[in-house]
Amino acid sequence: MRDIVHIQVGQCGNQISSKFWEVISEEHGITPDGYCTGKDPIQVDRVNVYFDESSDGRYIPRAACLDLEPGSIDSLRSSKYGGLFSPDNCICGKFNAGA
Repeated sequence: MRDIVHIQVGQCGNQISSKFWEVISEEHGITPDGYCTGKDPIQVDRVNVYFDESSDGRYIPRAACLDLEPGSIDSLRSSKYGGLFSPDNCICGKFNAGA
């Protein structure tokens, strides 16, 4: 089994990655709140390539979300699939990148 760690950096990286996780989640039968509803055995078998299963049965993307500005991370977290991401994996600076 392969494990993939996804690193997304900056506003552009986080915006593109938001769509990426939406597509991957739908492909593997993961709901926006992180639960697996997939029925296909191959779909369910390979869900752990991109996701880690938490103790409560939710699937969390194996991703590090980084940006100097909190707005980009806030936008990601408020997107349709933003509830998937662990707050521990969303890292942002406290100051404007232009300052």
